[in-house]
Amino acid sequence: MKSKTLLIPVLVVSALIFLSFKYMSSTKESHILKNPSIEGTYKFIWRKLPDGTTIKPPMAIGIQTFTKDIRNFNIMWVDSSGKHFSLSIYSTYKLTDKDYTETIHFGIMNDEISGKGLTYMPNQTKTVPVKMMGDKLEIKLPFDPPTVTFEGNKITAIAEGQFEDYWEKVK
Repeated sequence: MKSKTLLIPVLVVSALIFLSFKYMSSTKESHILKNPSIEGTYKFIWRKLPDGTTIKPPMAIGIQTFTKDIRNFNIMWVDSSGKHFSLSIYSTYKLTDKDYTETIHFGIMNDEISGKGLTYMPNQTKTVPVKMMGDKLEIKLPFDPPTVTFEGNKITAIAEGQFEDYWEKVK
């Protein structure tokens, strides 16, 4: 009789332990397989140039928003001679743990600095690989020079030999 009384609690505890391990492993697997998210609105904070100069608003200003599938990007800066550069892009995107695909629906660039002037960007699609390293996500943007790293509420955008931009999530 004592062995039956002891057997029931042992079986219940064993079942609970088995179920908890099963739940934890399925939760971990679903987290690993889940697509990463970059959703939010990010504000330009500052830019570092190759010579170490730092540029902050109002000499450079920008905002970008990622919804589940839309990217709206706007940035403007003024060089030391007072010439402007601005870029505005409306695109859709798809992000997985392996790829970032972006389709530009409308883009316009005004580059007084190089003298190119006003340029429209045609409707186009490109896919690039992504790198996931723990809580960091790195994407070499398909149409822009920088490689962007998303980490927590921050974005770092580095265009080798040109600039390092720092963005913070505001929403």
